Amino acid sequence: MSTNLTLGITGMTCTSCSSRVERKLNKLDNVEATVNFATESASVSYDPTTTTPADLIDVVEGAGYGAFTMDGEGEEPASTAEDARESEASDILQRTLLSAALSLPVMLLSMVPALQFQHWQWACLMLTTLVYVIGGAPFHRATWANLKHGAATMDTLITLGTTAAFGWSLYALFFGDAGMPGMTMHMTLRSNDAQMDHIYLESVGMVITFLLLGRWFELKAKGRSSEALTTLLTMGAKEATVLRDGTETRIPASELHVGDVFVVRPGEKIATDGVVLSGHSAVDESLLTGESMPVEVSPGSTVTGATINASGRLEVRATRVGSDTVLAQMGALVTAAQTSKAPVQRLADRIAAVFVPIVIGIALLALVAHLLFGGIAPAFVAAVSVLIIACPCAMGLATPTAILVGTGRGAELGILIKGPEILESTRQIDTIVLDKTGTITEGQMSVGAIQSTAGHTQQDVLRLATAAEQGSEHPIARAIRTAYDGELPTAEDFHELPGQGIEATIEGAHVRVGRPPAGYEGTGTQVGVYVDDTLAGTIELQDRIKESSATAIAALHKLGLTPHLLTGDNAGAARAVARAVGIDDANVTAEVMPADKVEAIARLQEQGRTVAMVGDGVNDAAALAQADLGIAMGAGADVAIEASDITVMNNDLRSVAEAVRLARSTLRIIKGNLFWAFAYNIILLPVAAFGLLNPLLAGLAMALSSVFVVTNSLRLKSFTPEE
Repeated sequence: MSTNLTLGITGMTCTSCSSRVERKLNKLDNVEATVNFATESASVSYDPTTTTPADLIDVVEGAGYGAFTMDGEGEEPASTAEDARESEASDILQRTLLSAALSLPVMLLSMVPALQFQHWQWACLMLTTLVYVIGGAPFHRATWANLKHGAATMDTLITLGTTAAFGWSLYALFFGDAGMPGMTMHMTLRSNDAQMDHIYLESVGMVITFLLLGRWFELKAKGRSSEALTTLLTMGAKEATVLRDGTETRIPASELHVGDVFVVRPGEKIATDGVVLSGHSAVDESLLTGESMPVEVSPGSTVTGATINASGRLEVRATRVGSDTVLAQMGALVTAAQTSKAPVQRLADRIAAVFVPIVIGIALLALVAHLLFGGIAPAFVAAVSVLIIACPCAMGLATPTAILVGTGRGAELGILIKGPEILESTRQIDTIVLDKTGTITEGQMSVGAIQSTAGHTQQDVLRLATAAEQGSEHPIARAIRTAYDGELPTAEDFHELPGQGIEATIEGAHVRVGRPPAGYEGTGTQVGVYVDDTLAGTIELQDRIKESSATAIAALHKLGLTPHLLTGDNAGAARAVARAVGIDDANVTAEVMPADKVEAIARLQEQGRTVAMVGDGVNDAAALAQADLGIAMGAGADVAIEASDITVMNNDLRSVAEAVRLARSTLRIIKGNLFWAFAYNIILLPVAAFGLLNPLLAGLAMALSSVFVVTNSLRLKSFTPEE
């Protein structure tokens, strides 16, 4: 049996690093690992009988990187990674400021002959040596660590390029004419303009400065892009007030157990998921659902951990703790989405894995070609420019940073996207199938007309139905229980029949509440009550349509989706609801069992349609799994949420349209990033190889490419739902 674990990884500087760590981990027996450069983490599935977390960490450290577990009991997973990133960003910023202060005078002296005093070049050498040693240390250390393991990464290119430029400058100063008193030099934009007495100390200093600045921006942007997940993982209550023997005791929230009764005062966070035992209040659920309106709760209402009690005092019995809570499951879903890879990212990773050797080969070809046709100085500068400008960072960051920001923004809006491959599915869907009860309607039914057969009264029919429905959380069951306030007989051998109803033994008789007899033509929902398989009566229920449903259907039409209504309810009720919200009668399928829902979706798929399914009940789980894209309403059954690809926490159908919009926006950003990353290398590599680019400008362009990709992804933080 496999176990899943998330590792935080430090020291990775490009996708070549993450690809190497991934290969090393996957060489272990019964280990499947996916390493994400943008999130600096590895999602690992392993067999605990043959491998331990310590073994996994040893493999990562053996590859030259740091590693730590992010799934520790009681640990805040985001904190260690965030601390490591902040520490690295602080170190990089200090090196950047020092390098800039030392490199700017070197660049001015090298560019402006009027500023070049006697022996100016030796002053530049001293300043540049400090930049090369101190500022370039992160690149040189990473290069050495990788070389010890026979690997080449982006750092290898940077170290090769800056070392070559620095070495040439040393040669020109000590063995050429560049060190002569009174030597003057002017800035060149092209390598073909290079002279034998040129030194490239300004290129060394400014390239290192630009790359350090780019890395600092990248680290800070990664922190911003993961803010939503960090907030989600850390917003739970830290303490809880439990009632034990009538006494209130303050304890850490992590010590709560299922069944504990705890007190929540106005303004406090609810410590964990539970059921209200006493008290009335309004609960602010906006942190989890994105819904600004507080929800009224009273005895019997369910509440979720990390939401805020806005008014009255509540006593709550804990029903879920630790990793079973809604907050923990949301965090797990978002983390899984951010640490996994989209199919298009795997292509970029494969290209990045061979990119560095190819670039070194291009640099050597440029060197040889210019030596044959242009001279030593142009050949040297062209090779250095190729090494510096070629960076797979933008390629590697293009997809994961957009996913990081998009899924994080979704979590803020109460939209949970399970994985990056879901983004591709949202682009392709053209048909969306909707369940009725709890999805389009409120799912809060009320009992209307009751009919009874000979030998039974209406009250008798309602009493038996209420007794049988005591163990069900279906909206129909809740409505029936609400309508009856008398004494109830005991129900035994309770069984829920998905799509058909429930059955139980009551007063020695087999009672079933389920599908009504054929022939009902009303606009509500009707259930039949059967005693020993004989109809005792029927109960009609009415369910109000959500105020937002018609607006949501219009939004789905606007997105190019064709909505279908698929329900186990009778045809009359289904058509009435469909007409009210804007769904064509031809797209209504009623009176279907759970298996029929699966077949209905399969039929649409056979017609060449790409289908999304929206549902919330146990009977929707199979259909959600069958659909090309499954969307579960967050107030629904756990099994439905588990089978879905996207979960809408606020139970508002309009958020389904917003989920599709967000996913499509994220996909557009990814495509834009990839276009830039590939176009940048395709255009500028030949420019550098032909000697048309100065190394200093190459370093600036390379740094800006990574910064552009990350900042472009951060645009998703401003995604807002349509009114």
